Amino acid sequence: MASSLRESLDLIRMVRPEAGTTALDHEILAERASSLGAAERHVIDAIAALAAATTDRDQRLAEARQQVWQYFVQRELVGFRRHTDVIQELKIPPEVLAGLGAMPERRK
Repeated sequence: MASSLRESLDLIRMVRPEAGTTALDHEILAERASSLGAAERHVIDAIAALAAATTDRDQRLAEARQQVWQYFVQRELVGFRRHTDVIQELKIPPEVLAGLGAMPERRK
């Protein structure tokens, strides 16, 4: 499969050299969007699990913080610097935001 993609890109470059990188750029953008969507789904699931938690709430809170932090990092990597809108849209609780980036103490 990789060779057929390479052959296709070679053919495209012969006709229009700039189009060869356009196809690759398109694939990269698609992967970024897919990765960002997956990270958002993890946040939604973690927040739902936290809201439903009756026991083990501390663990659910730590998981939600980790997922939100990873999502924010992913957003920043693709160029989204402001998170205010997604905080409101995803209804990320203040208790989750308060501990972002904090690492749990390692047990010896």
